[in-house]
Amino acid sequence: MRTWRAAAIAAVAAAVMFLTACGAASGLFRQYEYEEEIYLSLDGTATVYVNSSIAALDALRGAPLDLSSEARVDRDAVRAFFSTPVTRVGRIAQSRRSGRRFVHVRVDVDDIQRLSEAGPFHWSSYSFRRESNLFVYRQSVGGAANKAVGNVGWNGRETVAFRMHLPSKITYHNAGADNLKRGNILVWEQSLADRLRGEPLVLDARMQTQSILYRTISLFGASVLAVAATFAFLILMVLFVGRKRAGGAGPAPRA
Repeated sequence: MRTWRAAAIAAVAAAVMFLTACGAASGLFRQYEYEEEIYLSLDGTATVYVNSSIAALDALRGAPLDLSSEARVDRDAVRAFFSTPVTRVGRIAQSRRSGRRFVHVRVDVDDIQRLSEAGPFHWSSYSFRRESNLFVYRQSVGGAANKAVGNVGWNGRETVAFRMHLPSKITYHNAGADNLKRGNILVWEQSLADRLRGEPLVLDARMQTQSILYRTISLFGASVLAVAATFAFLILMVLFVGRKRAGGAGPAPRA
């Protein structure tokens, strides 16, 4: 048993290493130098995750952070940069890739349309409103800070992404057919070079007015009620048949 388990673990590890290597070569596993990932709710509240190298955050958004690859990430400085009257900063994590330091920041906002009032997101305008029987989300990403950061190890193949997790079924989007993931996740990509130059990027998506979560809960509740009704019917039938048999038996004959 131990031999089989060890072999299985080794096989899984080998598969992961193989897929990772393939991903690095063919783009199966995308790694972004800068990424904004938005989880949007139908009431307009949102959670934004920014995953970025320190260098890209400085070059694109002008974050006043130490670019030295040996310096520790100053979480207080990161928190101060993302803290604004319209945003609340949650968890801040860090990692390292390709010799560069990365930060991963959670930001909550009560109204996605006011997110542009926050300095780190000021390069975008946000619109989220209901039009007839659909909700329409539009985001226009404009110019970057394009701040010089020197030689930080970029090779020209770095990519920037804007990822949207939408709360209901998507009826239209302009992200491209290959950029709709798992039904309600959209990804728009740009090269880091284009983003530094401020090449405009427009995110456009339309969705149904009923959330996927609500629909799932409704279907689950309907299924539970259907099962409960079936069991109740079967129990009543058993009781009815039992009483009928008991009543039809009559008194036992006398000897």
